[in-house]
Amino acid sequence: MLDTFLFAANAILPIVLLILLGYFLKKIKFIDLHFINILNKYVFRVGLPILLFYNVYNIENFSQINWGVILFSVFAMLILFIICYITLIFTVKDPNQKGVILQVVVRSNFALIGIPLAQTIGGFEALVVVALLSAFTIPLANVLSVIALTMFQVDEVGEKISAKKMIRNILTNPLIIGVFAGMFVVLVRGLITPAGGEPIFTIKRDLYFVYDSIRLVSVTASPMALIALGGQFELSVVRPLIKKIILGVSWRIIIVPGVVLTFAYLLQDKIPGMEYSYPALIALFATPVAVSSAIMVHEMGGDEKLAGQLVVWSSVFSIFTLFAVIIIFRMLGAI
Repeated sequence: MLDTFLFAANAILPIVLLILLGYFLKKIKFIDLHFINILNKYVFRVGLPILLFYNVYNIENFSQINWGVILFSVFAMLILFIICYITLIFTVKDPNQKGVILQVVVRSNFALIGIPLAQTIGGFEALVVVALLSAFTIPLANVLSVIALTMFQVDEVGEKISAKKMIRNILTNPLIIGVFAGMFVVLVRGLITPAGGEPIFTIKRDLYFVYDSIRLVSVTASPMALIALGGQFELSVVRPLIKKIILGVSWRIIIVPGVVLTFAYLLQDKIPGMEYSYPALIALFATPVAVSSAIMVHEMGGDEKLAGQLVVWSSVFSIFTLFAVIIIFRMLGAI
């Protein structure tokens, strides 16, 4: 049990320390709000899209997709999104806060924490499931996040954002463009691969300097996002936002994993491949709020202070909830 707790702590604490670094640099006036805003723009428009492209590009192919686990995950995200939307109508009054809380239901820290977590729990086999799962759930999570952050907003004349503008926001979102660009390249690579052979052309093999440049840019996204988040973090806003923080954090690290993983275990005999997909499902549904969620709120509008608080506190408390989830599934013999 101690090893499991230390593993969870080692996965989360680097995130917390980078947030604290950003907070400290802002306090000593080494960085200012102007710099933080530029950093947010870089992360949202360059760093994260390239990171998502890089992650999807490294999927070998879509030929061995386990559709049962994929469909289970997609439907789980959609159903919980709808349920949370309904509850927010009655529990949160501020429209700028509704979208922020709603997006955390589908925006887990899958890339930064989830992938290494799944690898540690399940090894290479788990990474294969994670890679295929990410090809479908990352685009869905980003689309639903854009919808969440747009549907409660009003335009200049006080009217709800139109469906046309919502669709435009989805199609022009840099994170969604990054994911679909990666999927397009993977599909093309599959089309130019002879049966049982190697692809005729790949960026990684034939243009390695381009591939390595993409990789180097991708690794800048997460640390820069965390430092920017720390620079925006304010302890003074915790008290007035405490109820919304508790609500959002509860959804992300208690309600979502509790519901989804329980149903996954109950349905494992009915869904082929479920028995070896738990590490990937834990990575997708039990990890804290994605850092990119706060960056997206900053760029699209919404209560960015609440968004930052949700990232920080869900990351801190997920040390304990991830520990609990891993212990439970080990006791059940599922991982």
